[in-house]
Amino acid sequence: MSSRLQKLINSAEDCVDEALCGLVRASSGLSLLRGHRVVLRSDLDQIRGKVALLSGGGSGHEPAHGGYVGAGMLSAAVAGAVFASPPPASILAAILCLHSAGKMTSSGVLLIVKNYTGDRLNFGLAAEQARNHGVDVDMVVVADDCAFTCPSKAGKRGLCGTILIHKLAGALADEGCSLQETALHCVAGTLGVSLSPCSVPGCRPSFELPPGDMELGLGDTLVVCVNNLGALSRLEMAVVTRAAIMCLENRGMKVARVMSGSFMTSLEMAGMSLTFLRACPEILRLFDAKTSAPAWPNLSSGCTSGRSYLTDPTTVPAGAHDDVLTEGPQSPAMRKVLEKVCSTLLEYQEELNALDRASGDGDCGNTHAQAAKAIQVWLQSHVVPGCPGQLLSALATVVQEKMGGSSGAVSVPVCSIQIYFWVVHFGDFAHIDTLCFDSCTVCSSRQRADT
Repeated sequence: MSSRLQKLINSAEDCVDEALCGLVRASSGLSLLRGHRVVLRSDLDQIRGKVALLSGGGSGHEPAHGGYVGAGMLSAAVAGAVFASPPPASILAAILCLHSAGKMTSSGVLLIVKNYTGDRLNFGLAAEQARNHGVDVDMVVVADDCAFTCPSKAGKRGLCGTILIHKLAGALADEGCSLQETALHCVAGTLGVSLSPCSVPGCRPSFELPPGDMELGLGDTLVVCVNNLGALSRLEMAVVTRAAIMCLENRGMKVARVMSGSFMTSLEMAGMSLTFLRACPEILRLFDAKTSAPAWPNLSSGCTSGRSYLTDPTTVPAGAHDDVLTEGPQSPAMRKVLEKVCSTLLEYQEELNALDRASGDGDCGNTHAQAAKAIQVWLQSHVVPGCPGQLLSALATVVQEKMGGSSGAVSVPVCSIQIYFWVVHFGDFAHIDTLCFDSCTVCSSRQRADT
């Protein structure tokens, strides 16, 4: 096992309380219940005559559950220690607070609980105690985990599907539905994949995975939630989102809504989960209803499947650079030079990256390799013109399409000019690889100096 991981916290003992304080200080619509780790709506008077919704669980899954407190979603959320169920006393305090706020024609309190032993026991105990105080309480247990298929396992856990239940139940409660109507059952399923573990503050990582391995266990119209478990970049999340949509559509399913982001995390775990909610027009109506919960994304209400997502670029009028390319006396020699240039750039790709890492972002070699590969493809289907202007114009067009960064505007044209005059005046191929490497190095160095 590796050593404890550093985290940007003051102490493991105070991190949950400080995080909850930070949440409510940043969100004017939230407040804290004094003496308890309970996040409340600041406008609790607005729930009078309506069902109050309470959820919660262990910390470390932010923005769940405090981030989903607000009009149209939860009335309150109870937080436990990191990965630990909240104590019954705090759950009961939250129930009684909600009951007191809505006691004028109160419609009761609905507990939305994830299917974990500690959560079910503690929320269940608090519910029984609240009933003894005359509070009308009901409890919905969410078990959307599709990873466990073996009967000997502990059972399906409550995962990111819980957030969707928050939204649907919150919309129903906001419309004034009864406690029984709000305690709806939705068909949702979640599958998770992780590439690295998470670690509780002050503790070692929960497990280790060998390099190259990853942990799996984790005709209908669907709502799709692509959930970042904590450490994936937005670039990775976008790639996963695209793959999920395409996979479902290829199976003949219709994707009505897509959520992609961090909705129920596991500290810094590098992984994601996919949640699917079978949707009908009523479900979509509730899903699209407005909410003030700070962690709920601002989603489009349009259907994802069937929507054209590509826009054709504006056609550039034909110009001088579109003339028919004609070969000349130097064309065979220039083709050999360009082939050597491309192979040399690819050969020195990592060395150029290493030079760039000294003061840049280390991608100079990769950028030039993109240009080299593009020119190689161009050479397969085009003649090499004998006219210098046509050649440089053609190369510039190829580079502008495939080569990013400031190198695309400087390096290749400079190299092309130098190579052309080298061959025209000297006809020497013996040292062309050195010439190419020196030219790219000089351009890269000047680029870094200018920035």
